[in-house]
Amino acid sequence: MQPINSQTKIIATLGPASSTKEIIHNMIIEGVDVFRLNFSHSTQAEHLKLIHIIQDLNLEFETHVSILADLQGPKLRVGEIENNLINLEENDIVTFVTKKCIGTKDHIFMSYQEFPQDVKAGEAMLIDDGKIKLEVTETNKKNTVKAKVIYGGPLSSNKGVNLPDTKVSLPSLSKEDISNAVFALKHDVDWLGLSFVRKASDIQDLKHIINGQKSEARIIAKIEKPEAVEEIDRIIELADGIMVARGDLGVEVPFDEVPMIQKSIVEKCIMYSKPVIIATQMMESMIANFRPTRAEANDVANAVLDGADALMLSAETSVGNYPVETINSMQRIIDYTENHTNRTNPFEKLHIPVESSPTFLADSICYNASKLAEQVGAKAIISFTHSGYSAIKISSYRPKVKIYAFTNNKKLLQQLSLVWGIKPYHLKIYNQLNAAVIKSVEILKAEKLLKDGDCVVFVGSTPLSEHGSTNMLKVSLI
Repeated sequence: MQPINSQTKIIATLGPASSTKEIIHNMIIEGVDVFRLNFSHSTQAEHLKLIHIIQDLNLEFETHVSILADLQGPKLRVGEIENNLINLEENDIVTFVTKKCIGTKDHIFMSYQEFPQDVKAGEAMLIDDGKIKLEVTETNKKNTVKAKVIYGGPLSSNKGVNLPDTKVSLPSLSKEDISNAVFALKHDVDWLGLSFVRKASDIQDLKHIINGQKSEARIIAKIEKPEAVEEIDRIIELADGIMVARGDLGVEVPFDEVPMIQKSIVEKCIMYSKPVIIATQMMESMIANFRPTRAEANDVANAVLDGADALMLSAETSVGNYPVETINSMQRIIDYTENHTNRTNPFEKLHIPVESSPTFLADSICYNASKLAEQVGAKAIISFTHSGYSAIKISSYRPKVKIYAFTNNKKLLQQLSLVWGIKPYHLKIYNQLNAAVIKSVEILKAEKLLKDGDCVVFVGSTPLSEHGSTNMLKVSLI
């Protein structure tokens, strides 16, 4: 089984609607490159079952579908609500308490124990993705906060709470997050999603856990807070990838700012050569309907045109009625957009190699590989890589030709499945570069991705066995 080979990748969240081997297999056939496990829901045992299914499918069909374990982070929630539903009306005064209780119109439990200490009168509270808005009227700074309903509505149990005006003092990783991170690393996930990042040091905290588990997993920093937007350059620098999580971000910052924040972050990630994911509500209507709206099709296409590495589906595939059809629809939009984009490459000049950089030689080779491939009409760029650096750097220039990454690092195979334009292959260690070149061409010709007469650009390091910095650029006719 060969997954669809578009440049822009698809991430699908697994859940009750997509928990069988058959459905997961069909989603891979339709175009999924990465599966997301949402640790805000389900048990570790349920996640482990899904991990085993994905790993079994990768072995059975020789695919390299990646696994992203998404940690919940300091998500604030109300508690259980009486009969699972109350209706909050305009001007109601609601008391939030930090002692567990069954919620009524008068008293509602707030999971955030430091809430009375951190919040101030006049600050906004947004519940259920902003559908309900309240304003804090008073706090006793101990265990009780009173708030006035500004925009009401139905409230059910365990809905999320956003505090856009409040400096939340919770740590980036709860005890539950640490437990889930260790669990995910022990079971060999490829990426960890760090939710509600506020500052660059949050990423360092997770890196310590990864290093402690002697894992090679990489970190996706989820941008959902205004503090993260303010410190975005440093966060991009430290993280291995970025997710523009538009759900909470669109509640935490003014919604009218989100489109330009998204475009700015994508451009910065391309400049830093870091993969970037666009997430939340991309195909929201397909939770219930068998086809997307025209606005959703435009949203997906615009994310492709912006240069995003991957587009993520959440409820659409985890609890929706049409998980496989949703993948098919998103893949169709991606394919048509990529195949009908004739404009000049707007990304190649975003980050021309800097002479003072310690990676200048490698960066210059990758940059010129992209330029050279265009000038000579190459059919492909083949990168021999152990760390993934050269393949990801070449990807960041968004060349018009296919990028095939050959590596002896099996862990890297899955990780590269998230990155724009890269199709990864396993290749044994070769001491001779010529042997690696010949073998890579044999593999791609066998898959009918290359043919005699094609021009190919090769990038790697010599000798290959030493896993050194990129120092080789070669152009050949097959």
